[in-house]
Amino acid sequence: MGPMGQVIFLQACPKSKEPPLPSASLRLIEGLGIEGDFHARPKSSRQVLLMAEENCDAFGLAPGEVRENITTRGLDLQNLPEGTVLEIGAAALVLTKDCEPCVFIERLRPGLRAQMERRRGMLARVVRSGEIRLGDEVRPAETILEVWGPHQDPPG
Repeated sequence: MGPMGQVIFLQACPKSKEPPLPSASLRLIEGLGIEGDFHARPKSSRQVLLMAEENCDAFGLAPGEVRENITTRGLDLQNLPEGTVLEIGAAALVLTKDCEPCVFIERLRPGLRAQMERRRGMLARVVRSGEIRLGDEVRPAETILEVWGPHQDPPG
């Protein structure tokens, strides 16, 4: 078995433009995203955003500050290939693409957007429903699934 990580922070964003709400657990719904999250959309490649605590630390950011849903420790998410399946609690996610830093990141600190290129986190799609909790292991599965192009959602 390869390297494992751990969930250290969870949050969901119930409404657009409002701050995310930290939580001890989240319910992930296959093909949709996080239950009650504004960003939950069928078939979207951007249902969940994961970020490594190590990247937060490198930029002097607190877990959750860049609006990621799941902050992990001990697993280099950015070096996992697209299509990697992550098992977390009862749920499973497939990594779809790197999350490019946006203007929100630049508003946190001028120059941060450029610094965070390829270190902002990984976007994922929920492929198995289930609850995830703080402290859960994050296990990359042996399976690599096909994902759609880096900037597109699946057909249909």
